[in-house]
Amino acid sequence: MRWLTLYARSRQVPASLAAVVISAVTVWALARDGSAGPGDPRLPVLVLATGAMAASIGLSGQDLALDRTAAIRWVPRRAAHVLLCGAVVGTVLLTVQTMGKDMATTAFVVRDSAGLMGLVALGAALLGGQYAWTLPFAWLAFSFFAPPPTSTPMQVATWILLPPGTAAGTWTALVLTVAGTTAYAVAGPRR
Repeated sequence: MRWLTLYARSRQVPASLAAVVISAVTVWALARDGSAGPGDPRLPVLVLATGAMAASIGLSGQDLALDRTAAIRWVPRRAAHVLLCGAVVGTVLLTVQTMGKDMATTAFVVRDSAGLMGLVALGAALLGGQYAWTLPFAWLAFSFFAPPPTSTPMQVATWILLPPGTAAGTWTALVLTVAGTTAYAVAGPRR
């Protein structure tokens, strides 16, 4: 058995991938009824956040002591894991969209999947892999119930729902992606 297969199995990648696909298909089926208005970002954000939270399962291995004492370099593997998960979550949503109604633009999906995976990685570094999902969940819940973003701080707080090309949304997602991926890659999951 190759190391990549062992790594994927220890990080529960098959289960995470199944959860990402099931959530995307479920939300796509719900979006087909047309209850959400055109350009409503809540459904695609829900798909991306659910996918990022499902991918968070694999950010801590079965044995943290074994991960910390392994003879391989973890920093590039951890960074690649986070970035690959973000790419998969975004790709699943874009693939599901090809079967019917467009829910979001590619720029929106790329920005939000990258930012959410950075947030998940930051959660893993700060709270541990089992609680990595809490940061994107809390940010998503706040964004759904926050007042309309009229000021820059509110735009930063609700970056998930902003249209693509909005400076505050793009920069917030970029900072979360870089900070979260770097923290997780260097420190690993919290014990």
